[in-house]
Amino acid sequence: MPQDYDELKQNGANYVPLSPVSFLNRTADIYPDREALIYNKRRYTWREVRARCRSAASALNARGIGKNDTVSLLTFNTPEMFECHFAIPLAGAVLNTINTRLDAATVAYIIDHGESKLFIVDRELWPVLKDALSQCKIRPEIIIVDDPTAASKPDLPEGDFKFYEDLIHEGSPDYKGEPLLDEWQALSLNYTSGTTGRPKGVVYHHRGSYLMSMGTVPSWGLQPHPRYLYTVPMFHCNGWGHAWTMTLMAATIVCIRAFSPKAVFDLIEEHDITHFGGAPVVLNMLASAPKAEQKTFTRTIQVMTAGAPPPATVLEAMAQFNFEVMHVYGLTETYGHILQSAPQDDWPEKNISEQAALKARQGVRFAMTDYVDIIDANGKPVPHDGATMGEIVIRGNTVMKGYLKDDAATQTAFPGDWFVSGDLGVIYPDGYIQLKDRAKDIIISGGENISSVEVETALYKHPAVDIAAVVAMPDDKWGEVPCAFVELKSDATEAELIEFCENNMARFKRPKKVIFGELPKTATGKIQKKALRDIASKL
Repeated sequence: MPQDYDELKQNGANYVPLSPVSFLNRTADIYPDREALIYNKRRYTWREVRARCRSAASALNARGIGKNDTVSLLTFNTPEMFECHFAIPLAGAVLNTINTRLDAATVAYIIDHGESKLFIVDRELWPVLKDALSQCKIRPEIIIVDDPTAASKPDLPEGDFKFYEDLIHEGSPDYKGEPLLDEWQALSLNYTSGTTGRPKGVVYHHRGSYLMSMGTVPSWGLQPHPRYLYTVPMFHCNGWGHAWTMTLMAATIVCIRAFSPKAVFDLIEEHDITHFGGAPVVLNMLASAPKAEQKTFTRTIQVMTAGAPPPATVLEAMAQFNFEVMHVYGLTETYGHILQSAPQDDWPEKNISEQAALKARQGVRFAMTDYVDIIDANGKPVPHDGATMGEIVIRGNTVMKGYLKDDAATQTAFPGDWFVSGDLGVIYPDGYIQLKDRAKDIIISGGENISSVEVETALYKHPAVDIAAVVAMPDDKWGEVPCAFVELKSDATEAELIEFCENNMARFKRPKKVIFGELPKTATGKIQKKALRDIASKL
């Protein structure tokens, strides 16, 4: 008769809820004096980082902020942003990092929708938050990050506020944090760019972020103590989870407030950087930088890029710098990357064009990804022929809990035992997946998602616009940018419409080109976006 293994039960000794916050204690215990964070002239060891995170968490706890309370941030990649990836969940609260490029109206929506209890904002971005607060109902406590190296110093708030360093001084470095009883507990709240003009709140749990960090280590081939340049915005999928991954690996993290090719090349040289990440536009900017700013390194530097695949010319430039590029794919809903263009042994033997074609495929599963497939309209897997398109579907522990306060959208995303991405792709005979189109007409510009519907909505607010449609247009710098096709009912110029959009939405979302004329339509009156994409692709 089989033994009853189920009689053996979980207990406090053999089961501990998983959380990436635990990495901080281990690293600070083992490597307390190893350099952890570098930002301009500021340098912190892992002992100091843990003390600062605990102090900030203690100050939040003293305010009554805890489980399921949202703490929002509108900050750049500075030590404060990194520390909050530990301090906020240590207090039991939910980390909400907000895109620094968003307009005030969207920030206001996020404050109200996420019910932000406390808002940490970089002083340079205070004018955006000030405008947002005039439009929202909730009034979170304001904490200012006053970076002496900031490009501008706007006037401080007139009402009550505190500086971030006040949190550090108020709190106790001996605070151990609130006990995590359930690894399914919400860890962070990340807002998508939205497909209807309103972003959706994607909820991550502690278990998923822990496993994302663990999976990134073997998939990216990380060795102990990497030296990581944080060029990926930490507001984007929590910086691809690298704040936690690099803490796990006892790395030295170099923060960069504002990207520029010269700063990246200089920091890589100055701090012996081994790893960094960024959208293809980042790689393109490095490749296109003035020769006087570029540097070629004698050691190999590992680079992770996500989004539209870099062209062969950019990959060739990266090879000349001695940058080894790995292309990945993921979504906000999957904690970031879940597919990688894992290199095979024979790839280096191929020419640069062949390598570019291989690396353009988003690839195969990351170590922590359980299941990725492509299905047709009937829910059946497509053949592995590199030609038959279907929708990419995903299953695993790094899939979101769901959309905050949006049961309908959550149910749509989870029609069965998988998450449907809305992205269309193909599978090659070797099992590598390649993204081919975006079912929801999302435009990926410089690594940022732009909703075509949101841009169209802004255009329709202009009194001269009769019909508008927005599609992606190729761009050498950003990968792709919005291109608007407009039928007018009264006179308007291209510059006028672009400026109008800029005044009614985040600047980076505005169309870069407007084409006037009758739009192609189907017999039922629907705009033929495929025809417009064909036109835009030739501009």
